Amino acid sequence: MIGNEIRRISFQRSPARRACAHPVESVPATPGAPSCSGCDRDSTTPVKLRMCLTCGSVGCCDSSPGRHAAGHHAGTGHPVMRSIEPGDTWGWCYVDEAYVSL
Repeated sequence: MIGNEIRRISFQRSPARRACAHPVESVPATPGAPSCSGCDRDSTTPVKLRMCLTCGSVGCCDSSPGRHAAGHHAGTGHPVMRSIEPGDTWGWCYVDEAYVSL
């Protein structure tokens, strides 16, 4: 899909393909919460939501003021998140800095 390819290049800031070395098969089917708890705590509004594929924690994207999904990765080391926005079928591996098509 051309949209996924454009997103991959944009996120990776390079046309080169990078691979995520982390398993993503055993991921939670639904998010642990339908909102970003960090944004709820800080009284900020998330731009988009992401879900950790290790534990199901939900955080806001890097375009949001709190960048709570990235903060979750930094605090836990959990490598891969996915977008939980309607229609999105992609994720991001923070460790390998790689786009993941799901």
